Amino acid sequence: VQLQASGGGLVQAGASLRLSCAISGSYHSIDSMAWYRQAPGKERELVARISSAGDLKHAADVEGRFTITRDTAKKTCDLHMNSLKPEDTAVYYCNAVGFLPGRGWSPGRSFTSWGQGTQVTVSS
Repeated sequence: VQLQASGGGLVQAGASLRLSCAISGSYHSIDSMAWYRQAPGKERELVARISSAGDLKHAADVEGRFTITRDTAKKTCDLHMNSLKPEDTAVYYCNAVGFLPGRGWSPGRSFTSWGQGTQVTVSS
């Protein structure tokens, strides 16, 4: 399963951006998709996650500004970012957790995939 992230860029504080993650390859099912970010000198952190049931989780510092969505038919997962702040500057990675195809209609082994990362830079 491959993930291709796009949509990053350089914007001013207060602007909006939409990151998109496209899924390709063969899989049985996807349990959740998420966006993480990693700023220079910091650990990678969860930004937002959406489960197969549509349950949402957003990090406290992006709650109300960022929204994660998923289009199962288009096999995409987007992160809508509004009111961007300089502290949102980071490389953003999309993530998928699910199951590979198994025998017949059954799920196979689990997988975790990461996209290549897209840079978001917010100037003050």
